[in-house]
Amino acid sequence: MDPVTNPYAPGAGQRPPELAGRDDQLDTFAVVLKRVAAGRPDRSLVLTGLRGVGKTVLLNQLRSAAVRAKWGTGKLEARPDQRLRRPLAGALHQAVRELGHTRDEEVEHVLGVIKSFVQRDAAPGTKLRDQWNPGIDAPAVKGRADSGDIEIDLVELLTDVGGLAADLGRGVAVFIDEMQDLGADDVSALCAACHEISQSGLPVIVVGAGLPHLPAVLSASKSYSERLFRYVLIDRLPREMAERALTLPASDEGAEYEPAALEALYAATGGYPYFIQAYGKSVWDKAPRSPITPDDVTVAAPEAEAELAVGFFGSRYERATPGEREYLRAMADVAADIAEKGEEPLDEIQSVATSEVATHLGKKPQSLSPARDALLKKGLIYSGERGRIAFTVPHFGRYLREQT
Repeated sequence: MDPVTNPYAPGAGQRPPELAGRDDQLDTFAVVLKRVAAGRPDRSLVLTGLRGVGKTVLLNQLRSAAVRAKWGTGKLEARPDQRLRRPLAGALHQAVRELGHTRDEEVEHVLGVIKSFVQRDAAPGTKLRDQWNPGIDAPAVKGRADSGDIEIDLVELLTDVGGLAADLGRGVAVFIDEMQDLGADDVSALCAACHEISQSGLPVIVVGAGLPHLPAVLSASKSYSERLFRYVLIDRLPREMAERALTLPASDEGAEYEPAALEALYAATGGYPYFIQAYGKSVWDKAPRSPITPDDVTVAAPEAEAELAVGFFGSRYERATPGEREYLRAMADVAADIAEKGEEPLDEIQSVATSEVATHLGKKPQSLSPARDALLKKGLIYSGERGRIAFTVPHFGRYLREQT
């Protein structure tokens, strides 16, 4: 098969040629855009799921839908080592520019509020020339969004931005990837601001994406967050949609799959979108001709696995210290033991009890807390319920058992 016409696209956040299985989420969001722009109440959106299920891809598609609806949009990626003010100011600056409001005086006022909001991020006593400049050609508005209390400032900021959008009968959407990495104060402020804006009926929404424990992060910050956001679980694709993601791009290039080849690919990928693209690319490059056969899948599988071992699994494993790697391997071994014995079924996410990991390592649970906490902060594991942990990366346990 010609590698130049290979239709598959394995890459972080890269849109696959066929975005299969996400029509419901796109349709729901289209309704949200129309309702909010019309002044009708609706909730902001939070996408959750493991790594490799296509959250970032879907987040970008939702943003594209908002752009097509002539909304102002901005996107940021949360990082544990960065506070919210700077990236949010950049996102809102872009959103205001996209709105294209024609009243220069009102636009300048809102840009000045954004500027005052972000400049409040500077340490006390910082000289003006040393303060970060968001690239806004408007004077900062004193006394607005610059109190230093992130919750107060964020409410004032989004109120002014929302008012600008309401003048045009449109809205503003802020898209936040890796939302679970926001600091506790920023999460609390964001929830409070969304609550206030929703009650005011202003056309501003937040669309977040993050790991499965993101709802727990939001709930721990504000109890009402459970009602504030619409939570959407982004999971692996069912068999029909996984086959669609493979066959439609291939048919566009005049190629087909034998049914047994599709069955073998679903068994190998588990329906995870990133894996589908990785295996699809390798199989296409290795297959001599169409239709693609099960033997082609067998020949290509080692190449796909090697690529995933380096770019998907290995890059994350390398972030862990030796002690953390020992903990990860113990998690994989405990899950494998449970599956082998069959005494108790593994749950969908193959979570294991922290006490069982400690027993496997022959250590006290308290002594393992530093390693566990570090892995949680690095986003390699998460806790869906008290006393249990799971990998954020699908098939990571299998990788650990095979490679280490």
